[in-house]
Parts: sequence; structure tokens; C-alpha cells
Amino acid sequence: MFDLDLALRFAAALGLGLLLGIERERKRDAELFFGGVRTFALIALLGAVGAFMERELNQGWLIIAAFVALSALVIVSYATTAARGELGITTEISAMLAFIVGALCGWQHVGVASVATVVCLLLLTFKDFLHRLARRVELADIEATLTFAVISVIILPLLPNQNFGPPPLDVINPYKIWLMVVLIAGLNFLGYVLVKVLGNEHGLALTGILGGLVSSTAVTLSFSQRSRREPAMSSAFVLAIVIAWTIMFLRVVVMVGIINRALAASLAVALGCMAVAGLLVSLLLWRRRAHETGVVTAGANPFELGEAIKFGLLFGIVTIVAKAAETYLGATGLYLAGAVAGATDVDAIALSMANRATTTLESTKIAAYTIVIAVISNTLVKAGMAAFMGAPAMRRTIVLVTLVLLVAAAVGVWIAQSIC
Repeated sequence: MFDLDLALRFAAALGLGLLLGIERERKRDAELFFGGVRTFALIALLGAVGAFMERELNQGWLIIAAFVALSALVIVSYATTAARGELGITTEISAMLAFIVGALCGWQHVGVASVATVVCLLLLTFKDFLHRLARRVELADIEATLTFAVISVIILPLLPNQNFGPPPLDVINPYKIWLMVVLIAGLNFLGYVLVKVLGNEHGLALTGILGGLVSSTAVTLSFSQRSRREPAMSSAFVLAIVIAWTIMFLRVVVMVGIINRALAASLAVALGCMAVAGLLVSLLLWRRRAHETGVVTAGANPFELGEAIKFGLLFGIVTIVAKAAETYLGATGLYLAGAVAGATDVDAIALSMANRATTTLESTKIAAYTIVIAVISNTLVKAGMAAFMGAPAMRRTIVLVTLVLLVAAAVGVWIAQSIC
């Protein structure tokens, strides 16, 4: 009787083997290897047949023998190509993977086999890109990343998940503080990796996007100083700055949403209005200057332990200050804490509010207002940097842009209040 399921599994093994073989066949002119598209398809089919015999006929020794024979061929192929000066073993490893992919199909794990094939194809196709990326990564980056990853994995589960401190300021939770450190480092690492991948030289629009992920303050400071040396490009520099600010507005919403979705929904209206206004201003500036290039640096590795500890201390201090302000001064004190904290760092106060906000509407509203105030405070500080350090042409534009963003923030808060 015809077994449709078995036929489909064998067809999947054959198809996945063909995909791997096609990719390797493209390299035939540049590399010396023992097989192309047909060989890879046959290897995958061999794996499927071996798995079938092991599963259905209880002949497991056959698949082991087939894999050993294939391994011997791989060794011979590598020895031959190595003697000719070709030391790469990518194709040989791909052939062994094709056998395993076929075996997985024979064992009814077609999904796992498909994922493994796609990942393999991505690694093979983006060979040149991965080599360029590897050359951009420094040893210090790898060491800092591994150090932080190991310490986070080991220390985080060991930290006590309880509050410490004298009541009513018993808000220091070592576990939550370190968890916030891991979160913010992960978000910052996204921007860090993008800069490493794409390089330092970009169009100004892309510079603003990457800068908003890495540090919108650094973008503002850098281009404000540069506008003094190149005043004719002031509008282009403002473009990069405004894009960086816009990305920062969106980044805060995403960051808070990871911790507190209800609070992020409340923030989305006000900060969304600011982001829309920033986007519209950016589009207007884009039509004037879009072709100039700018430089954005990756900055310090956000997975470096020293930077992580600094943020953890800042987060702890902001948490205590926010609690004290709320306890002794009420909501007004919390808003004041948001304004002060936002002048230097939005992330700490935003994460602090995301952890403190409860499920009640009033608590969420106060936390959202505090974060919006912190974002406005941070924007005003950066606008002051640009106005004070930038060229006169930048000063005039950045003041107008800041006024537009403040109006957008006011409209967003009004809309949020109306909805509530």
C-alpha cells in the first residue's frame, strides 16, 4: 500500500538536500570539493533511508555504517583538497549536515530538518558579510560580551528576589535591579551590533536611526559641534538629530512595554504624537539634505560589566528617589523626580516607573506622566546642547523643532486624558 506520509518525508529530504547542493554548486568554480547538487541530494536521501530502516525495520546499524562511510569520504576529500592548498572544510561539513537532515526527515522531524537547512544556507550565503563582520569585531568586544553573559547567567538566579531598605523606602530588589540591567544592556546591544555590522560611515538619516538606538545625546552633541565647523550642513545635521530623538521616543515605549504593557499603552499616545511630529519634521528636512554622510560610533560595549554596574547603581538610586518623592511629596514629587532624572538619563526613570506602576488606572496614569516629563526634560536638555554648541543656523531650526515636539507632547497628553 502507498504510504503518503513516508513519501512526503523522503521528498522533504530530497528537496532539502537539493537546496544545500545548489548553494554548494555555485562555488564549484572557486572551490575544490567532492560533490555538487546531485551528490548532496543523494546524501540527504541516504540519511532518510537509513533512518527509515532504523525506525521501521529495526536495522539501526545500517545508518551508523552509512554515516561512518560518509565521514571517511569527507576525510579523504579534505586530505586531497588540503594537499592542494585548500584548507576550507565548509563543503564537507555541509555534506555531513545533509545526511543528518535526511535522517531527521526519516525520523519524522521535518520541521527541525528544515530549520537546520535554512540556517545552514544563511551561513553559507552570507559568507562574505560574516567575514567582514568578524573583522570589525575586536577581541575586547568578545571578552566583554562573554564576561557579562556568564555573570548574568550565574548571578541573576542567585540574587534574592525581595525588597530591602527601611520602610517605606524598602524598594531595593537586587534581582529586579539586575534584571533591568540585562534588559537595557540588551536593547543597547542592538544598536551596538548594528553599528558594527553596517560600519561607521552612513547617510545622515541612517546615522540618526543608529544614534537613537545607541545614544541620542551623543548624536546631538556630535553634530552640534560639527555644525560649527560646517555651518552649510546645519539642516542636514538637524535631520540626524531629530531622527535620533524620534527613535528615542519609540525606544522608550518598547522598553517599557517589555516590563509593563498597560503603561506602554498609556505612553504610546503621548510619545507616539512626539514621534509622529519628529517624523514629519524629518521628512521636511530630508527633502533638503539626504545625501550627506555622517559618522556614528558604537560607543562602549553595553555588555561591559563596568557599564552594567553603573546603570544598576543609577537605577537603584532613581528607584529610591522616586519612592521618597512619591511618599513625602505625592504625585508632584514624582513628577519632579522624573524631570530631574530625565535630564541625565531617560532609561533609568522609565524602567523604574514600569516596575512601580500597578494595575490601577491612577497608578498607570501617574507613571506615564512621570515618564513623559522625563522625556520632555531630556529633549529640552539636548535642545539646549544643540542651541548652545551649534551654529546659528542650527540654533534657529532646533528651537523651532523643539517647540513642535512640545506642542505634540501636549496634544498627546490631552488625547490620552480624553481617552481615559
